[in-house]
Amino acid sequence: MKQALFILIFQLGLSSLHAQEITLSVSNYDSIATTIRDSTSSYYYPKLFSRLLQYDTTLNVEEYKMLYFGYTFQPEYEPYWRSPYEDKLAKYYQMTTLNEQDQDSLAFYALQSISINPFDLRQLNSLAYVYHLKGDEETAYKISHRFQRIIAAIISTGDGQTCQSAFHVISTGHEYVILNLFQFQFVSQLLTTDFCDLLRVKKDQRGIDGIYFNIKRIWDINAANTKIMNK
Repeated sequence: MKQALFILIFQLGLSSLHAQEITLSVSNYDSIATTIRDSTSSYYYPKLFSRLLQYDTTLNVEEYKMLYFGYTFQPEYEPYWRSPYEDKLAKYYQMTTLNEQDQDSLAFYALQSISINPFDLRQLNSLAYVYHLKGDEETAYKISHRFQRIIAAIISTGDGQTCQSAFHVISTGHEYVILNLFQFQFVSQLLTTDFCDLLRVKKDQRGIDGIYFNIKRIWDINAANTKIMNK
């Protein structure tokens, strides 16, 4: 069910992602911090975040880049966040089909998780799928739009072929979402000295055997939090 979930939601927005011009560039976090704190900027974080919570489908990829990477400057950001509902949700991921009660329970816990972390890709994916099953395509589209734009924000930061051109992520869990989304089979993981996660994948007809993810921002925030706690 999980793999079908990713394929379904990605296909719903594939054409719109390709229609946009996505710039491949390394995230400049100092610049992002300055921009989202400027109340005169169109990227002022409180305003953007309010639109995000309303599932505003007019938010573009650049705005999502500010939202996604700008989230690391918010007090609620946790570098190694884990959903408190993960154990409750786990059983639904193993099911091949979901009856109405299962759908309602999955939607409830997914919504709770997303209310804590609006960038919880796994639960956004699951929630959009549930609304699709329920026949509520309007709501499914709004949720999948957020999912798609977060993915677009991530893949706009590089090509994943080297550590220098790695995809930037603010959660290591998002690395595996990317793998599943593009149907790669995970083999192993290696942390490089340049703060990149190299996820080895089974080589297929695309000739790709590994994807790099830059996690330096995660390490920096975690180190800063640890330093504060140890004072």
